[in-house]
Amino acid sequence: MNHLKTPSQIITLITLLVSLAALPAPTQAAIACPGGVQFAVIGDYGDASQAEADVATLIDSWNVDFILTLGDNNYNDGAATTIDANIGQFYHAYIAPYTGGYGAGAATNRFFPALGNHDWNTNNAQPYLDYFTLPGNERYYTVTQGSVQIFVIDSDPHEPDGRTATSTQAQWLQTQLAASTATWKLVTMHHPPYSSSSIHGSDETMQWPYAAWGATAVLAGHDHTYERLWAEGIPYFVNGLGGRSIYGLGAPLPQSIFRYNNDYGAMRVFASDFCINYAFYNRSGALIDSYSQINPAYLTNKTFLPFIQ
Repeated sequence: MNHLKTPSQIITLITLLVSLAALPAPTQAAIACPGGVQFAVIGDYGDASQAEADVATLIDSWNVDFILTLGDNNYNDGAATTIDANIGQFYHAYIAPYTGGYGAGAATNRFFPALGNHDWNTNNAQPYLDYFTLPGNERYYTVTQGSVQIFVIDSDPHEPDGRTATSTQAQWLQTQLAASTATWKLVTMHHPPYSSSSIHGSDETMQWPYAAWGATAVLAGHDHTYERLWAEGIPYFVNGLGGRSIYGLGAPLPQSIFRYNNDYGAMRVFASDFCINYAFYNRSGALIDSYSQINPAYLTNKTFLPFIQ
């Protein structure tokens, strides 16, 4: 069905297109894609630190629709005795059902974590699986929010269904991506396929053909840095500055576009049928990096109302 556009909407779209085309790289102005959802992305955050508290306060100020995590939710060992202090203390208002001791939870779940290596350190990640109520087998799953479908995978070697590109888990991802009708298809995990940190670096086992399978972008943590990369025709992000510690940077990769490790922070993402914008802010609220993708199909086969003088 064609969608009618008013003159004011046309002006908004044209203005946004012109603005996006004029933005310099690598650091751009953050774009609020109109009419969509807004969410935050954090990684390597869960140790009840002041830095985690600062990042959580920043996210609360954005009034996001939901939060994605990129693993290492519960330092050091994923234990049941630390999980509520490390997660619920700061993010209980997004979690449902929430049974911890830090206040009321959300009416519906708005917190979608990925497993990290520290979450696996205790009893096959059982405290994590007990604490959250997530779709599927809870280790890897998919959820749709507005125009975005998120595919959370478990990149840890402990994953029972494997983590190679031919594993049962990878076959699930390929099938789910192929079936998706979402405008934006984001794959999230802990171990980064590409990273130029001096600590961990790229995890070659996780270099699956995400773009060929239909992914829009790939987001990971594990390295406590922020990095935007470009591989196989799509953006990759490393986002591990959620509060634990900060890692050094090694030599940039051929895929590296932008790197940062001066302070903690989080990503703020706006997504509509027309565009998606990924922006990283430090905990002081300063915009560090921003990148946008436009959906050209949005303007295809549309009917526009004429301007009336």
